[in-house]
Order: sequence, then C-alpha cells, then structure tokens
Amino acid sequence: MKKHFNIIIAGAGGIAEAAGLILMEWSEVTPTLFIGNRTLSNAQKVAQWIEEGTTKPGRVTPFHLPESGLTDEMKTILQQGDIILDCLPGSQAPRMAQLAKDYQLHYANLTEYVAETNEITTLAKDAQTGFILQTGLAPGYIDLLANGLFQQFCSDYKVDKVDKLEFKVGALTRHAVAPHYYGFTWSPVGVATEYLKDAIVLRDFTKTTLPSLSERSIIIIGGIAYEEDLTSGGAADLPDVLAGKVRSLDYKTLRHPGHYAWVQEQLVGFRTSGQAIEILQQKMEAVIPHIEDDQIVLYAAVEGKDADGFLRRRETAKRIVPQKVGRHELRAIQTTTAAPLVQAAQLLLENQLKGVILQSQIDPIAFLRGNYVTKVYGN
Repeated sequence: MKKHFNIIIAGAGGIAEAAGLILMEWSEVTPTLFIGNRTLSNAQKVAQWIEEGTTKPGRVTPFHLPESGLTDEMKTILQQGDIILDCLPGSQAPRMAQLAKDYQLHYANLTEYVAETNEITTLAKDAQTGFILQTGLAPGYIDLLANGLFQQFCSDYKVDKVDKLEFKVGALTRHAVAPHYYGFTWSPVGVATEYLKDAIVLRDFTKTTLPSLSERSIIIIGGIAYEEDLTSGGAADLPDVLAGKVRSLDYKTLRHPGHYAWVQEQLVGFRTSGQAIEILQQKMEAVIPHIEDDQIVLYAAVEGKDADGFLRRRETAKRIVPQKVGRHELRAIQTTTAAPLVQAAQLLLENQLKGVILQSQIDPIAFLRGNYVTKVYGN
C-alpha cells in the first residue's frame, strides 16, 4: 500500500492474523487495522499478536463483530473504513458483502463456497466500490497462475484453444501416518465441504459438474508422488470464461497417497445425507490431528497443439514452507492464503474499481508480480 488506509479484517483466525501482520510489515505506508470477531477476546488476542509481531509502528483496534445486527462501535468503524477483508466462514460472506455495499467500502473474500459467491455477485453488481471474490490460494492464486499459463501458451504458439488446463493445490503436512495419511493445516469444515460439494469442470469444451472425489489419480511433482482428486470450489470462474477454449479443465486437491481411500471409507452410508458435511467433519476431527509444520504444494499445466500441430505442454510447480514475517513465523497455509488477499486489497484501493471482479478478470501477470504475492510465492 502506497497511501494510508483504514482496513477492517473480519475474523480472528489464522488467515486474519496473517493478513494483518503482512499488511503491517510489508506495506509501504502502514495502514490502520481494525480486527472484528464474534468473540471479542479472540479479536483482542489477534490485535495484540500483530502488534507484538510487527517491527513497524502502527495501531490495531479489536472490536466485537456479532453474528447478526450492528453495534454502534461497528457503525463507527464501518464509516471510517476503506475496505473489508473477509476472513470469516463462507456462510457469513453475503452479510459482510452487504455491509461493504451499504457503507461504500471495498470488499475481498476467500471463500470457495459457490452459492454464496453467486449471491454476492448479484448484490454487488451495481456497487460503487469493488468486490474481489475468491482471492486466497485455491480459489485465488492458483486460478491466476493457470489462466496466465493459458494466455501465454496461446500467445506463444498462436492458438486460441488447448486440450488441457490442470491446476492443483495441496495444503499438506511434511509427514503422513496411517490410516488417514493427513493432518489438518486449515479449517476442518472447509476440507469436509470441498470433499462433498460437486466440482465444476470443463469436459469436451463444455461446463459441467462432477462429484468430488470421483477422478483420483497419482501425480509426481519434484520426484514425490501425490494423489490428486476433484474437489469443489477451486476452479473459481475459469470454467465459465474458458468454455469453448479448453477441452478439459479441472481443479484437483493434492494429498499424500492413502488419504482419499480412507475418506471414501468414512463416507460409506451417509454421503447423500443432508448432514454429510457435519458428519464427515466430526469423523475426521476425531482422529486427525492439527499440525503446525505444514507445506503448500501447487502445480499447474497447459497442454495442446501449436499452430504446426505439435503437441506441447507447459507446467509449473512450487513448494512453499513456513516463513518469518516480522517477529512471527507464519505457517505456509497462512502466507499463501493471506498474501493474495492483501494483494487484492491493494488492487481495489489503488485503482478504485467498482462492482464484482472475479478471478478471470484480474490481469494474471501483473497480480502474480505484486509486491505481497512475490514475497511468498517468488516470481
């Protein structure tokens, strides 16, 4: 950020604290931060944690953000703010977006939830401020990386269609033990949701949906074998935008081998239940530990024929580990999710954009070279 802004962060979880610390530590002009949460003590803890972790002078103000309604304190803060960075569960996203619209604030969120994203797209289409949706890691960074690969491939090989666009992300532990071969590095409800809601893909150039966890296979990245499978939400709006241009497009989540077979065993008998997400979350949380020492593995590839008919493939892969920001070490899932969110905030604040901006509408090359993003993902 090159000017001073008042930034409201909704939520007090790991991504909220990372976004706050990154903003304080890496912005050219230190912003004023407000951290809101339904439990005031959690907001106070995060505000103190950020102030202790940054090497820059600045103020972080915690406030109570109830699950419904508006307090007088909230009204005052919303009137002062320039943008809301929504780090709350996806179910709260339409409410936060409505507040941003009502108070003429910019808004950026992280959620992979499709229905809530569609709801915000409708409510914000005539807004006087900008709304960047699904701007974390996946959806978010990985979609810009994939779209950038696609655009560069078409430009270099003088074509307008390709056969495959694949992009994959795994939030993984360094090690994995039987029977589940997994450890939680982010929200358990987020994991359960992406495993059970349908995935949006392109097949034969046409947008369609497939059940999550229905196309498992092995991929080797940097000499290490991972399992990949379809999960919901990660493709953002690329299936809409690239229909007719890409024969096969999908987002898959990477896991250590053995994990998906274990998940399928847990799903027997209740996958179609109305409470399936809650049941799977409970089953996973009963036996899968939360682990701090994490890594992010991501991969994107485009394949197709060039103008002379030769089959070509371009691919890129990254592995990201925990990183020190200021005086604190942040987990890989924190930096890789928060940095694109903060980059989106800069894009909104410094360009005065209006209405809804989806992932395909962001210039991928400029975004991927952004000052916050490159500190985490490299060039």
